[in-house]
Amino acid sequence: MTTRYAKIAMTLALAAFALLTVFNNITDYHSNFNFVHHVLSMDTTFPDNAARYRAIDQPWAWHGAYWLIILGEALTAGLLGYGALELWQARKTPSVVFAQAKRCAIIGLTVGFFVWFFGFMVVGGEWFLMWQSEIWNGQDAAFRSYMALLGVLIFLNQPDTELD
Repeated sequence: MTTRYAKIAMTLALAAFALLTVFNNITDYHSNFNFVHHVLSMDTTFPDNAARYRAIDQPWAWHGAYWLIILGEALTAGLLGYGALELWQARKTPSVVFAQAKRCAIIGLTVGFFVWFFGFMVVGGEWFLMWQSEIWNGQDAAFRSYMALLGVLIFLNQPDTELD
């Protein structure tokens, strides 16, 4: 049971992380929005970089991208929270039933991985060259987030046989 409780607790902890991220992004909209604005406008990347044609200078696009991030984080929080509940309800069941209860948590971890890895590392980091900015570079924070999600995803997918 210890392994199952650990899987439930870790899933719940990541749900809380994603939920607090959503809360912070909504309640402190302006300062967190500034991050998206500066990354998408590429105004703090190297001044002579040839990729500045990728910059987006439309405020509606900055807001849209920011709300897409918030939606992805909220979806992650909801799926992980519901997934933790399903795992809790299945904690005393045979391993095949517990494995089926992992579905929402696995989807939530995958959505979160896409938000923080694809959104921040691929799109923000490489397409909009966020790595060039000394001020608006969120790659370290994104790395910590998607590695935590990935670690729990790997751990959650380990077989559970202790009740069989």
